[in-house]
Amino acid sequence: MTILATIIVLGVLIFVHELGHFGAAKLVGVEVQRFSIGLGPRVWGFKGGETEYVISAIPLGGYVKMGGMADEVMEKLEGGESPEERTPGPRDFDAKPLWARALVISAGVIMNMVFAFLAYTAVAGIWGVQELAVTRVGDVREAYLPEGAESLDEIPGGARITRIGGSAVEDWGDVTRNLVGADPGPLSVEFVEPRGQVQLTVPGDEEKRKDLAAAVFPWMEAAVGAVEPGSPAEKGGVEAGDRILAVNGDRVSNWHAFLRAIEARPGARVELTILREGQRITRVVTLDSVESTDPVTGEERVKGRIGIYSPTEELTYQRVGVVEAVAVGYRQTVGVTGMILGFLRDLVTGNVSPRSVGSIVTIGQASGQAAARGVDFFLSFMALFSINLAILNLLPIPVLDGGHLLFLAIEGVRGEAVSVEQRVRWSQVGFVVLLGIMVWALSNDFLRLLGL
Repeated sequence: MTILATIIVLGVLIFVHELGHFGAAKLVGVEVQRFSIGLGPRVWGFKGGETEYVISAIPLGGYVKMGGMADEVMEKLEGGESPEERTPGPRDFDAKPLWARALVISAGVIMNMVFAFLAYTAVAGIWGVQELAVTRVGDVREAYLPEGAESLDEIPGGARITRIGGSAVEDWGDVTRNLVGADPGPLSVEFVEPRGQVQLTVPGDEEKRKDLAAAVFPWMEAAVGAVEPGSPAEKGGVEAGDRILAVNGDRVSNWHAFLRAIEARPGARVELTILREGQRITRVVTLDSVESTDPVTGEERVKGRIGIYSPTEELTYQRVGVVEAVAVGYRQTVGVTGMILGFLRDLVTGNVSPRSVGSIVTIGQASGQAAARGVDFFLSFMALFSINLAILNLLPIPVLDGGHLLFLAIEGVRGEAVSVEQRVRWSQVGFVVLLGIMVWALSNDFLRLLGL
């Protein structure tokens, strides 16, 4: 399943990306000589009109070869001979206006983003919106609560919310929707285990109602869903599936209590009491210190970071209409884009370990795991990876789309194109950089496989 899932993910997303370049080139009248899925020597193909459609030997990319787009590095990647001398013509890539060339180069990235949006929309429209299948309260952040809603902090951790106003709640989506959508004024929240009720005043401002909902967090066990490669947790011997019982001897009841205990100790050496396969063990971890901005209060602070992902809780689906499915697709596309950009920022600033970067092995493992959880999860993973592919292609490295767009930007500023010789020279440099990144990512995968 892992091999098949990886082939589907890479094949479909590379095809979508290159189809964007191909379609845009045809739209603006550029000659397309070859459409290839894969790099290196030709394995199979056929000729259709002016274009040769091929599958190549190395399934780690693809390309659309256009007339008049001189690129010696790409010729090497194709595994072909150096191009013969040709007479420039009006259908050459370099003969087209700047806007047309920019459209052709950026079309692959655009298609990847469109694919992600459509995939997220399809999952929401067919299956619904994923919600946590819990109504237990894990934490209430008093600092997030708007005026009049302070009584929510009286709900004990672990209590299960049963009703908000006149509506019964069955999952965490119901909790959020009933708090955000409540009419301004008095509102009751009922809960059990222990049984009780609190009264609050719902603010009239919609943003404050969103803050109200954001202040209440669902219950999650203090368990390790996954460990970030190269993180303090990995270095300290914490493993996926571990149950965190205490931090420095202080018991933690759930994920949010554990997170608070970690964030309050930037750079500190902590002892974690862990339950692993029925045995209590202790692991010593030296936390990272990271600067963080609270998304609700805007407060800047330094917090501890351990590099553990929360466990996957039971999910349910909430059916939505077509319009809402489109809105969900848009929100998820924007949200995942921001998440990936944040990861790249943290990678550059050192807030994320370089060991976090993976290659084809990581992609394969993630593809197999997503496929095992069902078509809906697999489509969502493909959407996430499609956005990741789009963003990586926009990096300003020659041989990537971002590098070509950089050449076009330079041309637009100075009014003169970068010479073919300079483009080839910089593309060679870019290829070396890209090769170095691939080796680095692949070495991370092998080190993980060896348990190092």
